[in-house]
Amino acid sequence: MNVETFDNVWDALTDTPAQSANMTARSDLMIALTRHVKAWNLSQEAAASRLGITRPRLNDLLRGKIDKFSLDALVNLVSAAGLHIEMRVAEAA
Repeated sequence: MNVETFDNVWDALTDTPAQSANMTARSDLMIALTRHVKAWNLSQEAAASRLGITRPRLNDLLRGKIDKFSLDALVNLVSAAGLHIEMRVAEAA
């Protein structure tokens, strides 16, 4: 039995490096956004209103349902939350 190791869980779960990069960016944004929204200490209804989304949509975010959010949608939510994104692009390993 061969054991494979990966630098990132998305490398193991996706078919291409591009898909892995997209999923990594989405998961990073979801984690940051979830932490920020939880720090507001608001009801889900109030937090959803603040972000301009429905409560069920916020619930999907807080439950980590990454398949329900595009990278574009997450960038928009980060902005609505009053956060900004800093990117770093580097050569692939």
